[in-house]
Amino acid sequence: MIENKKKPNPIDIHVGSRIRLRRTMLGMSQEKLGEALGITFQQIQKYEKGTNRVGASRLQNISTILNVPVSFFFEDAPGDPATSQPGMAEANSSNYVVDFLSSSEGLQLNRAFIKIPDPKVRRKLVDLVKSLASEPETD
Repeated sequence: MIENKKKPNPIDIHVGSRIRLRRTMLGMSQEKLGEALGITFQQIQKYEKGTNRVGASRLQNISTILNVPVSFFFEDAPGDPATSQPGMAEANSSNYVVDFLSSSEGLQLNRAFIKIPDPKVRRKLVDLVKSLASEPETD
């Protein structure tokens, strides 16, 4: 039996994951984004999974609603020459950011952190987290 289902394009999957990342960073539901675009939350789900391709005008609308440039959705895309060059310090360095912000704790930490108005306090928090991360485990 011949499989007729077409696999989503890796770029479509990437763009969709970036839409989801930004939407969740803002604490916006799929329903709310869909309403702003005049489409259903199911359509947003299909975009985020890469099942359906996002058209240029729709991507422009999404970028406006999510308050990011259109280029945000293509950062670190598969096959991007800027990210696939040998000798880069970290291969796919932004994957850990996406993984972090996809976790409940990472998202909560990010939301709380950006609400701290004093840059010196934010710097001290970063230093604290770095020192805690480098401490050996003690039981």
